[in-house]
Amino acid sequence: MTITQAESTTYIATAELQHVIDAANSIILGKEDVLRLALTCLIARGHLLIEDIPGVGKTTLAHVLANTLGLSFQRIQFTSDLLPADILGSSIYNRQSGLFNFHAGPIFSQLILADEVNRATPRTQSALLEAMEENQVTLEGETRALPSPFFVIATQNPSNQVGTFLLPESQLDRFTMRLHLGYPDSSAERELLQGRDRRELLAEITPVLSSEQLQSLQSQAKTIHVAGALLDYLQDLLEFSRVCTDYITGLSPRAGLAILRCARAWALMHEHGHVLPEDIQAVLPSVIGHRLHLAQEQSATSPTSIAESLISQVPIP
Repeated sequence: MTITQAESTTYIATAELQHVIDAANSIILGKEDVLRLALTCLIARGHLLIEDIPGVGKTTLAHVLANTLGLSFQRIQFTSDLLPADILGSSIYNRQSGLFNFHAGPIFSQLILADEVNRATPRTQSALLEAMEENQVTLEGETRALPSPFFVIATQNPSNQVGTFLLPESQLDRFTMRLHLGYPDSSAERELLQGRDRRELLAEITPVLSSEQLQSLQSQAKTIHVAGALLDYLQDLLEFSRVCTDYITGLSPRAGLAILRCARAWALMHEHGHVLPEDIQAVLPSVIGHRLHLAQEQSATSPTSIAESLISQVPIP
């Protein structure tokens, strides 16, 4: 059996990404599926929103990805008094030179953890989300590019908790994926209770990939072949969400592009030489869970059940 150059490149990429997952699994116990999706979001050049209760490992996940991938890292704790300048930076007058010197804010790092993003005011949230969308910051008439790769992981407390400002749908849509970590299973929690402190283990992690290798993987994901029939399937999913009265509003073209980018990254991670319907179905819950809402919401409704309902009603061409 002859292996093409494209397939060989895919196998190498898969091995590199598996090394990252193995390293991360030693810190984040029992959450390999979440790790794979988070890494998929990064490879797809997207941004990630993690919504869950405090204490389940959201911050640790961001630290793990930064350490294993060798990315510069900044954590921004969002509070009600945080200002846009605290994120973006500001110019300070230098009395000796008589000039204003720009002091870059924490946004000028490769991986940003926006911790408890919904505790800040809408004005400050907008400053972060604009930087995410444009990959640059414009201050005082000057545009400054953000580093590459640039990846934002925002954590969000449940909306029923005290001191939160809901992200509107237009801002939620800026996040490529939304994930939930949830509680660990019994065996993972026992290992966590008996093992060493996660902060000590984080300090021992060495980078598995360089930022240059990561950018190469991002470029490879963009080249994964997508057949016309696969695009037909994706368009059928989008169209059904728009015409079906079960949903408040359908999926936008931006959502379709996010699904496609993530499906390509998922295919790269799983040694697929081209995107399969299963790749779309694997990433669908995380990509549409914060975008597609049932007209009659039920308390038990989850992103997975919404995606499963959509998949079950749209046949594969």
